[in-house]
Amino acid sequence: MKLRLNALLGGVLVAGILAMALLSTVWTPFNPLQVNLRARLRPPGDLYFLGTDEVGRDVLSRLMAGAGTSCLVALLTVAVAILLGCAIGLIAGFARGWVDRLLMLVNDALLAFPGILLGLGLLAVLGASQWGIVAALGLAYTPTMARIVRGAVLSIREREFVEASRSIGNSELYTMWRHVLPSAISPVIVLATSMFGWAILAESALSFLGLGVPPPAPTWGNMLAAARPYLDSAAWLGIAPGACIALTLLGVNLLGDALRDWLDPRRMGR
Repeated sequence: MKLRLNALLGGVLVAGILAMALLSTVWTPFNPLQVNLRARLRPPGDLYFLGTDEVGRDVLSRLMAGAGTSCLVALLTVAVAILLGCAIGLIAGFARGWVDRLLMLVNDALLAFPGILLGLGLLAVLGASQWGIVAALGLAYTPTMARIVRGAVLSIREREFVEASRSIGNSELYTMWRHVLPSAISPVIVLATSMFGWAILAESALSFLGLGVPPPAPTWGNMLAAARPYLDSAAWLGIAPGACIALTLLGVNLLGDALRDWLDPRRMGR
């Protein structure tokens, strides 16, 4: 019962955020970039449902557009981490020997750095932009994915169906792609769900620090940064993006916990 409730609540929250992000690509109540100094710092009301910011831009419209930017960055970040991490972990776990030691030496060296710190260092080289964040966070999260995939592959490569694939003449590459990788997909799905939440939070933190998507393009992080001087007189400027970040992380965590329990081999055995 608890598993179903977590999955339902997490799915609803994540689906709601993704739906808002998709809707923002075709419609927002107002132009999220349009400045209207006559309407600056208006509190939430009938015309502006969540109020306006310091230069008169509609907060709801900017939240919707920011959801699109944040979700796109998070999805691309997770995709980069999955592609690179699965490739490194699959090769290291299946090949073993010096290949495994060399790849894991580099991987563990990167894993020693906190993801956000590694992302900051890479952004200093790549420059602050949407694609720079994707590349930096994708590379920062790759070592974690590679370590998880390698651990799964090490156990899978010793199973009978892998030996059977070799015995009938299949190449090592075909065996890895066709038999080993699909069997290791469960931990990848669970970790990818968690990484989506990490990427949302990291992108917001980097944008808050001024290293994310450059203004005036809205993201939840730079909306929070812009709201700091006005929190006493216009609290809605900080509450709205903060609530979106919190609800997104709550939904992702609930959904990730439900997926982890659902894909648990012991539960599947029962």
